[in-house]
Amino acid sequence: MSAPLKERKDIETAYKWDLSTLYPSDAAFEEDFRKLDDRIAAVAAFEGTLNDAARIRACFDADTELDLRLSDLFCYANLRRAEDTRAEDAQAMYMRIYAKYVEAMTRTSFVRPEILSLPEETLQAIKEDACLADHSYTMERLLRTKPHTLTADQEELLASFGEVFAAPAEIADNLMDADLVFDPVTDAEGKEHEVSSASYIDLQMSQDRVLRENAFRSFYKGYREHNNTFAASYGGTVKGHVAEARARQYGSSREMSMAHENVPLSVYDSLIEAVRNNLPVMYDYVAFRKNLLGLPELHYYDVYAPLVADLDRKYSYEDAQAVILEALAPLGPDYVETVEGAFRDRWIDVYPNKGKSSGAFSSGTYRSNPYILCNYTGNLNEVSTIIHEMGHSMHSRNSNLTQPPHYADYTIFVAEVASTVNENLLIHYLLEHTEDPKERLSLLNQQLENFKGTVYRQTMFAEFEKCAHAMAEQGEPLTPAALNALYEGLIADYFGEGLVLDEEVALEWSRIPHFYRLFYVYKYATSYSAAVALSEAILAEAKTVGTETAMADPDSALRRYRTFLTLGGSMDPLDELKIAGVDLSTPEPVEAALKKFAEVLAEAKELAKKL
Repeated sequence: MSAPLKERKDIETAYKWDLSTLYPSDAAFEEDFRKLDDRIAAVAAFEGTLNDAARIRACFDADTELDLRLSDLFCYANLRRAEDTRAEDAQAMYMRIYAKYVEAMTRTSFVRPEILSLPEETLQAIKEDACLADHSYTMERLLRTKPHTLTADQEELLASFGEVFAAPAEIADNLMDADLVFDPVTDAEGKEHEVSSASYIDLQMSQDRVLRENAFRSFYKGYREHNNTFAASYGGTVKGHVAEARARQYGSSREMSMAHENVPLSVYDSLIEAVRNNLPVMYDYVAFRKNLLGLPELHYYDVYAPLVADLDRKYSYEDAQAVILEALAPLGPDYVETVEGAFRDRWIDVYPNKGKSSGAFSSGTYRSNPYILCNYTGNLNEVSTIIHEMGHSMHSRNSNLTQPPHYADYTIFVAEVASTVNENLLIHYLLEHTEDPKERLSLLNQQLENFKGTVYRQTMFAEFEKCAHAMAEQGEPLTPAALNALYEGLIADYFGEGLVLDEEVALEWSRIPHFYRLFYVYKYATSYSAAVALSEAILAEAKTVGTETAMADPDSALRRYRTFLTLGGSMDPLDELKIAGVDLSTPEPVEAALKKFAEVLAEAKELAKKL
């Protein structure tokens, strides 16, 4: 029987994050929380006075200070809640700061419409005033929203519904992480295993097919029992997005989402088109997986199974740290030194415990170090997760150290680039340091899985999200049956006839938390495509001229990438990526990444023949 999850109090301190760079205690959080009303009032006092550059600058400064305070409080409460979602004190802390955040957004919602109500010539003069020189991009983005900004009263009303619009996601999160319980399952030898959100993918990666199938059936039995609830919660989120887009006079909720980052709809559509044009390579991979596993039929509970039998290597957390530090060497010694400090200074909450949020994420604020939540189980996938989240954290840290607070946060469009560059460096390092053909094939499989999961699968998610929102915009009800049918059809399209469609497959959409973040998932695929190009260029330089020489050359791929890590949100994301060396306004990076997938598959097939 697998070991049961520990209570959080039983996890060693060395493996729990140290939140003291945010607040040393809950009492310190409460003390800062009590000061929020004054910070909110300081911004609210500008209402009716924003008619010149000096007043606008003063308002921006007060708003920045409020944002910093809200960010610290919100982040701390969210991290405390993530430690154990069953803990009522952390839940209450999170709900209180969320309510206060909505209050702040409501009371300060006048800023944008009041500024944009000024005559066009006045706005242009204000934008060019020296007083706002370090807010020029802020003003540029603000002016773009003028056609979609409501009156001050309407913006205040819309902001007041913040908690209401967020409720469906909260319901789904609590159901997934706190309330959903799964039946324990047995493996081929009759041993019992606990099934949880944290353990599910690990179970699906088992070489024991009986265990995989039993875990699959148990897991989706839990989701089937709540299919109506998940459909209602997701439908509520979609309807909220559609309603806001209409109120702001956008053509669609997708257009509203992408306008925020100034990314044209063509980027989204060309991604789907490129991936669909390359589906035969995915079908080839599905057939390769089926043949190598020696299965008469490939089911959904076989898609994560290791392709190489008897190669279930485990990494202690300390082993993982050593591998990660070596793999990141091409990014420069100062980068590696900072990551080493992150391990030492407990940025990371390592192991799963009862009630802990599932999955992994990187968080933090402008004034704190980054924080990483993971649920480490010791397999290669978890090592990859840590180096992935460290990419996010290093991107945040470099931006925070370089940019002023109002430009430090990078947009979601570029958010997955640094994390995926790190993953690619890890796979390259491991491939370079093995002579075992079985291990090499296993690593190539990991690389193929990264492509499958991030380019193909996330694009499939993006198409699901696009279709679901289009259905709502056309007045079609998002019933459980409709959502299940939509998702099942996409699985059939993206995996082909080589995959048996078990009835549980149709339910998978309900366990994807990213669907509650408006049009987020496509950015994984575009970011991965960018990361493939960047990591390959960095590795080529490291091999030919060396990292030290590359760091000294301002035009090198490494220096351009390291510059990208410092840009935060100081310009449009497509322009930031051009500085890094990738142009995602064209389909070439996606096409190149899909070509790389085909090359890795070809190598894996040749190696499999030799074995």
